[in-house]
Amino acid sequence: MTRLADDMPLRHLIRMAAALFLSYLTVAMALPAVAVQVSGSLHMGNIASGLAVGIAFLSTICTRAWAGRLTDERGGKPTLLLGLAIYLAATLVCLLSALPAMPTQLAYAVLLAGRLLLGVGESLALVGILGWGMAMMGPARSGRVMALVGMAMYGAFALGGPLGLWLSQLLGFAGLMAVSCLLPLAGALILASVPATAPAHAGTRPPFKQVLGRIWQPGAVVLLQGVGFAALGAFFPLYFIANGWDGAGFGLTCFGLGFVAVRIFGGGLPDRLGGIPVALASLAVETLGQALLWLAPSPILAMAGAALTGIGCSLIFPAMGLEAVNRVPMHLRGTAIGGFAAFQDLAYGATGPLAGLIADHFGHARVFLAGALAALLGLLLVMAMMLHRSSKAR
Repeated sequence: MTRLADDMPLRHLIRMAAALFLSYLTVAMALPAVAVQVSGSLHMGNIASGLAVGIAFLSTICTRAWAGRLTDERGGKPTLLLGLAIYLAATLVCLLSALPAMPTQLAYAVLLAGRLLLGVGESLALVGILGWGMAMMGPARSGRVMALVGMAMYGAFALGGPLGLWLSQLLGFAGLMAVSCLLPLAGALILASVPATAPAHAGTRPPFKQVLGRIWQPGAVVLLQGVGFAALGAFFPLYFIANGWDGAGFGLTCFGLGFVAVRIFGGGLPDRLGGIPVALASLAVETLGQALLWLAPSPILAMAGAALTGIGCSLIFPAMGLEAVNRVPMHLRGTAIGGFAAFQDLAYGATGPLAGLIADHFGHARVFLAGALAALLGLLLVMAMMLHRSSKAR
């Protein structure tokens, strides 16, 4: 413990994670509040709600390659700070969408614009902090960097779900967005004195599609894992409301508590055991959690399913991320992180509207059946990766 306490890079990384936690509340508080704003205040349907939640991930996907290249060439800290500035701008645009005199269709269009801009900020913030942290901690602790960063993000989701709904009920959606404007500013202040790291030495830069060709398998696993979380984030409150259950805002809390607990006690497992064994166990637990959500006869069991989903999802990103970054040279790690994270963004972006379509035609519970099937498919893909590696080692 003393050695860890005296480890200055680790102490810096903890400060970076704390800043990301505060800043990411901007994203987390909006997730359930946006769905309720669209379906409740704007009186639009499940598909429109899912699109408003998921569209942020479209711009995130489209800018991951740029964020990765910026991190490789200029360093992680400038990339992260630019992302926080865009968080602020995006939140202001979302605030404008809640002006009372604005017609419904225009309000929805402005909200979508703000969500698209927020996705750009998320792209830069996540790739920037991962590149910065890996450069600071070194390759041997890349899994720990991804685990700690993910703990900050999903800890924000745990607090942000109920906090966002509570603030929107107390202050209205515009009030929630006004409060959210302060969070990236607080994060930037925390980061101001943390030293930047030099960009990686230049080397040959292949086309982005070649980098994707090296990392697509771990990326596809993260995509399939992300379906369950995206479904939970977008439709857990509406699922509870449709069933007449109390506690609609606590789904992300249960998810986040399970997620963070595993990150605290098992965050070093991918570095120690390797990504594939950790991902196998994690996907099995996520499949169980999503199945429990699908079949839950009571709110308590539904929340237990959300917690199991969080436990299962917790280490998949660092486990597969470690697999991804180990497939590229050091000067391409930012680009690899960007491409790898884009697979998760694709899951988040596509799941919202598709889950809305499922909810409209088959009910909200079937959304979580789709999440369970996706996690099971991810489990099979990791098993195929393991078998391929074993056959090459013979």
